[in-house]
Amino acid sequence: MRLPCLALTILIALTGRVHAEEARAWLAGDHHVHSRFSGKRAEDGTYVLGKDGIYTLPDNARHARQYGLSWVVLIDHGGEGLSKLRYEQAYPEFLQARQAVPDLIQFFGMELDTPGGDHSSLIMAIDPQEAETLRHLESTYAAHETKDPARDDPARMIAALAEMQGLTPRPLVIANHPSRGASSPDGYGRHTPQSLRRWMDTAPDVAIGMEGAPGHQGASLKIGATPDTLRKRGYYEQSPTYGGFDAMTARLGGVWDGLLGEGRHFVVTATSDSHRNVADGGEDFWPGQYAKTWVKARKDPADILDGLRKGRVFVATGDLVSELDMDIAGANLGDTAEVKKGQTVRVSVRLRTPAGPNAHGDHPQLERVDLIMGDVTGQVAERNPTTRVVKSFTPADWTREGEVITLNWAFTATTDAYLRLRGTATDEAEPLPDPLGENPWPDLWVYGSPVYIEVR
Repeated sequence: MRLPCLALTILIALTGRVHAEEARAWLAGDHHVHSRFSGKRAEDGTYVLGKDGIYTLPDNARHARQYGLSWVVLIDHGGEGLSKLRYEQAYPEFLQARQAVPDLIQFFGMELDTPGGDHSSLIMAIDPQEAETLRHLESTYAAHETKDPARDDPARMIAALAEMQGLTPRPLVIANHPSRGASSPDGYGRHTPQSLRRWMDTAPDVAIGMEGAPGHQGASLKIGATPDTLRKRGYYEQSPTYGGFDAMTARLGGVWDGLLGEGRHFVVTATSDSHRNVADGGEDFWPGQYAKTWVKARKDPADILDGLRKGRVFVATGDLVSELDMDIAGANLGDTAEVKKGQTVRVSVRLRTPAGPNAHGDHPQLERVDLIMGDVTGQVAERNPTTRVVKSFTPADWTREGEVITLNWAFTATTDAYLRLRGTATDEAEPLPDPLGENPWPDLWVYGSPVYIEVR
């Protein structure tokens, strides 16, 4: 009997904790937070800190914890020669942030100037070699690490993803503000369905999703803003956001639904893209102040990344919802429910709506919940015409006990499909394009990852 006890003691000593009995809980986070290391080039070519992002890494960590986050990814822009600066200057300050806020799980990373694409969050797994690995990936693959235009090539990104897929532990890549560069609501920027699909085909455990709700949501609240200086939410000039969400996510039957209809497990996130807070004359919120990405995980870095990969995820703005569980034949968010054709399948949804005030001092109310279904055909398509709202619930249709709302629905299984949830504090039947100058605080939404349904 002594040998197993000794082995367990050694295991605890090596890992620092045992998670076998620890239950997963909803943990809020943000994977897109900038610091003073997102600087700018001066006329003499030197890189000046604090000219874009203005806060130290410990400052960001403290505010993330203040606004209820359990995990955060501290990233900064890339650029000419910045892999060296990130390794020699930013990483030591990042370690200080970990020490200053030890109860916040902090991932190191960067906002990759994606070869052949727009920006993306490159999130390193917590590992003794995290800084060295990031330096290698950035110096080898980042589009603007040198002045060579040939580096801005989609093939270079595919090579980067192929290498990342082979790493242990693997990093994550999430496409940032995917439609911000689009010329119209129906167009695409440098992130396209085709490029995202190719990323996933190359590195399915690395390229896992896109920002559903981009940052820079406080543009209308900027101190001293005038009609001539106002910017749209998210800086989305030609392709607007819809309820603060990117068109690829918010438009029913759009790109996200198209990818889900192919059978792909693809997540959407919500971030701050924090550079300068509205209280300091900027257009951004602190991490967690307005938007949160919730992951069902143990408070363990590897399990948080696993939750993002597996789709145990929902996103919400304005603290509209803080827990979301949807059970379909024993499967929850990100899982696959196996059912028989013709079977009556019951859907049980549980949401927690916080009773306390959000960061704006408001007590937002959930006005409607939509269950959205789409067929999974496996066919490659930019849209999914089968996507529809199969049931809308209002307060008259659900049961409330304190902060917890429960609702139920049933359907007959006929074909492979997915079911996802969307909720809002507004009276909009579908999220509308966000007008210039809109106050983001009343315009709140929640989106859940799908449960996949496989008919046998």
